[in-house]
Amino acid sequence: MYERFIARQPIFNHRLKVFAYELLFRGGPQNVFQPWKDASSSVIVESTMLFDLQTLIGSAKAFINADQNALLQGAVKLLPPDRIVVEILETVVPTPEVVASCADLRESGYVLGLDDFDDHPKWEPLLALSRFLKVDFRASDYDLRRDIAKRYLPQGLQLLAEKVETQAELEEARNMGYIYFQGYFFCKPTMVEGRNIPSNKLNYVRLIAAVNAPEFNFARIEEVLKQEPSLVYKLLRYLNSPLLGLRNEVRSISHAITLIGETEFRRWVSIVAIISMAGDKPPELIRTALTRAFCCEEISGAAGLSPQRSDLFLMGLLSVTDAILDLPMATILSHLPLSAEVHTALSGGENRFRDVYDTLLSYERADWKTLSSMAAKIGCTEDRLPESFLSAANRAAAVSV
Repeated sequence: MYERFIARQPIFNHRLKVFAYELLFRGGPQNVFQPWKDASSSVIVESTMLFDLQTLIGSAKAFINADQNALLQGAVKLLPPDRIVVEILETVVPTPEVVASCADLRESGYVLGLDDFDDHPKWEPLLALSRFLKVDFRASDYDLRRDIAKRYLPQGLQLLAEKVETQAELEEARNMGYIYFQGYFFCKPTMVEGRNIPSNKLNYVRLIAAVNAPEFNFARIEEVLKQEPSLVYKLLRYLNSPLLGLRNEVRSISHAITLIGETEFRRWVSIVAIISMAGDKPPELIRTALTRAFCCEEISGAAGLSPQRSDLFLMGLLSVTDAILDLPMATILSHLPLSAEVHTALSGGENRFRDVYDTLLSYERADWKTLSSMAAKIGCTEDRLPESFLSAANRAAAVSV
């Protein structure tokens, strides 16, 4: 039976806007799309994969790994050519049959890319058919990355630096001429020694602190909101959107608390504060925070933590604040009155909350082996996770950033 375990990893353009997502499937050791294993593959693709594409990538493209079988058996043609880029894996042997299949894909409107490109002579027959060259920044050295750029940029090929994990690597790739970037650099802070929370973002931190204090103090929340009038507008816009489905229009902050209650109000104020605080960061950082928040909440019941679902939501939402503020997480946590469970988990300690967080991270990274062990550890059946992740991604996409 075809497994619906699909993880996504963003691919950014030179402006750090999402250009595409690489989709990774739990179908084997290479995370390859393998519909040919099931006789009813075309029905499955039509009924589930196309829906998942829209949920997972929105208006972006999807990079799909293709091995020898996928290319020779035509499995890739089950997917729409205008939505995907076919990544030819480094394990593929470019036989005449494979080259002919790739030429047919190109003529049918598909865009091709070479994965983990190392400039080996074997790829010569496929270079003329490809648009993208993906270079693994973990598996290649500086000289190879530079030489690939010097040789192939003049030929019109577009270079994609993958597994870029730091801002320094991002700048190196940019300087070499790479124009697409994949990796978790956008979730990593750029540390500045001795830096405090920037003054233009301090009110957002104060608001998160006020709204998540153990004792709900409306006067304190209102005081902070008055210092940042734009937050009130944004908050009312979200509360009056179809996301909440309220029958009555929310006219004021006090009216919002009456309609949705303190718990839901805390959630939406935190969301608006995080979105506002990350205004100068890639929008994908906010989508990551929201997806994590909704996903942690989604699996709280399966993990036996339903009573603490709000704290789990907050943990996911705050998990990228170090990247948003370019500060160590410990510095940020010192300003926030969080529960001991959330504080420990975000500090890297061990507890049930951290187990839920690590389960989510293993899904994000398509680390299926770790996912299996973490799901067992928190007592969650693996079958629940794909649905929870897709639901969280869909809910996050519905929040306009």
